[in-house]
Amino acid sequence: MLNSTLRTPSRLLASLTKLQVRTFITSIANPMIVKPVPCLQDNYSYILLDESSKTAAVVDPVEPDKVLGALEESYPEYKLTTILTTHHHWDHAGGNNKLLKKRPGLTVYGGSQQVQGVTKVITSEQQQVKLGDLEIQPYLTRGHTMDHISYYVKDNNEGVVFTGDCLFSSGCGRFFEGTPNDVHDALTRLRSLPETTTVYFGHEYTVSNCEFASRIEPQNQLLHEKLAWARQVGCTTPTTLLNESLTNPFLRVHEPSVRQAVMQEDDNATGLTDVQVLGRLRQMKDNA
Repeated sequence: MLNSTLRTPSRLLASLTKLQVRTFITSIANPMIVKPVPCLQDNYSYILLDESSKTAAVVDPVEPDKVLGALEESYPEYKLTTILTTHHHWDHAGGNNKLLKKRPGLTVYGGSQQVQGVTKVITSEQQQVKLGDLEIQPYLTRGHTMDHISYYVKDNNEGVVFTGDCLFSSGCGRFFEGTPNDVHDALTRLRSLPETTTVYFGHEYTVSNCEFASRIEPQNQLLHEKLAWARQVGCTTPTTLLNESLTNPFLRVHEPSVRQAVMQEDDNATGLTDVQVLGRLRQMKDNA
């Protein structure tokens, strides 16, 4: 558990800013570097580097030329070996085949055969993915799609997770293929990770997410400060699980303030389970 002084709004937001302005290197003995690459209108692809082996993976490279350009400009000495795909939607997997034409022989991970160019389908969390000396733990985070995978990478000190469209900053993805129970299970699995885990999400929706979340919890001062911060900085990736536990209503369905907001929307919404609160909350966001 982090020191309670780090939970104050100014310190939490300062910690996010520090994550953004530095290259993420998790340890001296086994370093890992993550570079966000903004794509399309509001997507994020990511470059993941293992410094010890000088190998690279890319996460959801929807614009291959842009991702390759960023890799070659900043890290020309690294060899690209791997594509990590969070789910089959075109704005995440749609660049895989084009990238394979430019770099034949890449290993493409994904959660189903629907993933463009997939060479290794992940159906179990027991399947280990390696990038050099880095071990990548897949999490089956179904709900947005039923083939959604989040990738947790941990070395000796720190951990990062690529959450695609399962978990956003102060939000979550729509329940296109799954049920509220599926999504609740997925979010619970992610929340079981250490609260120091750095979260790299798939879309820049933080302003609209914070606007909605602030209406759900108007007394949450950290949310109001986070909204002002997000409007100022524009690019808000990454976040942390600690920050999300305090500012993301979809991770806070057990909190009385969130439950009260749902009940105010529907007089019949009494005695709801956390899963039911999550489903109602997603409906409210969809209709906002």
